[in-house]
Amino acid sequence: MPSPHLRLHCLSSLRCHVNSAPKSKLPTLPKIPSKYRSLAIRQAQKALADYLHTTRALPFAYADYISKNSHYSLSGIISKVHFSAPTFSRSVQKFLMYNPINEFEFFYESIGIGYREIDGFLKPNLFFFSEDSSPLNAACALAGFGFPWNKLGRLCKGEVSIFGKTPEFLADRINGLKAAGFSNFPVIGICLAFPFVLSGGSELSGEINRLLDDLKRVLIEFDLEGSIEGNAEAWYEVCGKIRVFYDLGVEKGEIGELMGRNRHIFLEHRKEVLVEKIEFFCRLGVSKEEVCLLLLETPEILRIDLKNPTISVLGFLKHFGMQEKMLKLIAQKYSYVLGMNKMANLPYILRAMNLHEWAFDEIKKGGYQLLANYSLSSPDESTHETYLESLEKIRCTKTPYHTISKLNFLHGIGFGENSFTIKLLANVHGTSSVLQERFDCLLHAGIEFSKLCKMISLSPKILNQDANILRRKLNFLQEIGSSLQYLDVFPAYLLYDLERRIKPRYKFHVWLTEKGLCMKSYSIASMIATSEKSFLARLAGIHPTALTQWLEHFAYKNQNRDSRE
Repeated sequence: MPSPHLRLHCLSSLRCHVNSAPKSKLPTLPKIPSKYRSLAIRQAQKALADYLHTTRALPFAYADYISKNSHYSLSGIISKVHFSAPTFSRSVQKFLMYNPINEFEFFYESIGIGYREIDGFLKPNLFFFSEDSSPLNAACALAGFGFPWNKLGRLCKGEVSIFGKTPEFLADRINGLKAAGFSNFPVIGICLAFPFVLSGGSELSGEINRLLDDLKRVLIEFDLEGSIEGNAEAWYEVCGKIRVFYDLGVEKGEIGELMGRNRHIFLEHRKEVLVEKIEFFCRLGVSKEEVCLLLLETPEILRIDLKNPTISVLGFLKHFGMQEKMLKLIAQKYSYVLGMNKMANLPYILRAMNLHEWAFDEIKKGGYQLLANYSLSSPDESTHETYLESLEKIRCTKTPYHTISKLNFLHGIGFGENSFTIKLLANVHGTSSVLQERFDCLLHAGIEFSKLCKMISLSPKILNQDANILRRKLNFLQEIGSSLQYLDVFPAYLLYDLERRIKPRYKFHVWLTEKGLCMKSYSIASMIATSEKSFLARLAGIHPTALTQWLEHFAYKNQNRDSRE
């Protein structure tokens, strides 16, 4: 064993350097020949387990868990030890003897915390379990009840306070769940999916009781427990699917019977399928609670492919029961939406036409079956030849991926496969992700989806501006007492430069009015959209000194002719 002085020196070095270094990249083992890397890792794992068990006095089972589930942290040690196949095992043992390690780093990785996330759980200046045994003791207690060691990180991420609880506290919580009627594996699944159940706390007691009431209905009264043959991981998967509905905002204690009657949802469908369907219907702009009830009351929807089918917009609306007269009005008002598109884009297609609430009501009444049995049935329901020709030209350009991505963005917000969309494509600039950011910026500002699509159809270059610039223009519009609805009639407002055009002209008109020099009230559009030549002529006609005042005090120097972004 190293001398106390050497040990103190190593610990001081560790505190100063090891824990403060950020994990910029995952460690690799380039100095070890590839054919020996598996051997080196196994030997290092054994050496670490022996160190934790023999030197640090951990029970061997937990020392073994840590050593076998901390690959990246262990690789950091391996990379510092000279490799020689005959002597490597002894070299690692010697390294561990003279170079103290941060035991918590290995511990947190072993329970399933991502290598890059570990620093967020480490406490400053704590490196040995003997300095704070709470996390290890809690993990050992949970493992003793059958919790998978390498899945305990889910509890840590969900309720880090669990790893500050005593083993006795955790035992009481788990035994309490068992006393409520749940067997061991369901208890583990419940705790992994709903960590707050294990952390307790009087402020959570009501919520915990309501959740357990629901779970009793589903697992015990409707015998979901009897339908599952599996381990703790299988139960975590089932409970994770149940949690999806609570994450939608549904009140705990209110849907136990509904979930129980449709318990096959949690057996037959993967969590990804639930999330995919939820996201689809949430894009209709309806509440998450309504989506939750829809899926629980009509679980047949989960079997419908809402991603891949191709639809004709007018054909689909006709299939959904829309009358011919209404179809003609839709075609006239929203011509840019017409044509073919993907079923995955249907929610935004409907929102672009302001038909999303109507469609959702029809689906709730049983129209969900129409989603399943729709198929292209008419020769007219095909992609326009001009669109196909344009698409082929795009594919032959030098940057087809970039252009196709922009085109997919336009289809995604409701614009159909038609010649209008192709013309629109030529006027919008930026990557698909940037265009989406700008679109979302305007949407989140309060502009209705259908009105925003109409604005883009009239002034597509709106999407060519940085999101922050768009926010400032919208803020100024509201600061001067105008609502966002004004953009319905003058979407081009967003095209003009805020500092060079919009603010100077507006403020000058306010000044003219306050001085009594101008008796006529001009609209914002008239102030901004008028060309520079016409604007100066107007000022000269308002008052002999107006033009001079503008040029000397208000005009932005060196502004271009249009002052557009």
